[in-house]
Amino acid sequence: MIRVLIVDDQQLVRAGLRMLCESTSDMTVVGQADNGRDAVRLAEQFVPDVVLMDLRMPGMDGITATKRILDIRPVTRILVLTTFDDDDHVYPALTAGACGFLAKDVAPADLITAVRRAATGESPFSPAVLRRLVDRAVTTTTQPAPPEPDLTAREREVLTLVGAGMSNAQIGENLHVGITTVKTHVANLMVKTRCDNRVRLAVLAVRLGLVPP
Repeated sequence: MIRVLIVDDQQLVRAGLRMLCESTSDMTVVGQADNGRDAVRLAEQFVPDVVLMDLRMPGMDGITATKRILDIRPVTRILVLTTFDDDDHVYPALTAGACGFLAKDVAPADLITAVRRAATGESPFSPAVLRRLVDRAVTTTTQPAPPEPDLTAREREVLTLVGAGMSNAQIGENLHVGITTVKTHVANLMVKTRCDNRVRLAVLAVRLGLVPP
């Protein structure tokens, strides 16, 4: 059973997320908070597997709450819910340790899938959010393109598909391999490229010319 903590300052949003999570057979909502301070307290009290985290809240914001929760319990997976005007907050949340980002207009089925992926160690991103993160990183960097790492042909294919915003399941379907194999390739890519998350892998794929900017 996936233990979920919901953090959002809007009561209607919290109610909708709770109803959605509890409509499944493998999730239970262990707590709800409308601010970052309560989120930290409830995360310590109820030990959730996944936190659905809003970014902009009164008092302690979601970025600070993310960092403090992960200081207390580093294995917690924090999945940020963001709006299109949250771009200035998304990078700090990534730096604070958030494992993934979903746009608030995400389809209900996609949100449920993302929670499950986060719980198993993946980093789910709404394609639009990942694209904005990559575009911002590519357009603001002043560093020359890095030398291409020593990758196998299959790792290069996986890196290309990560850069295109595909999930591990989508990559597996595209390459006709199992999801465990994809996870192994992604882990190897992170080691070889020294990219510690999926966003940095996607940025590298664009900067290497594997996917169009």
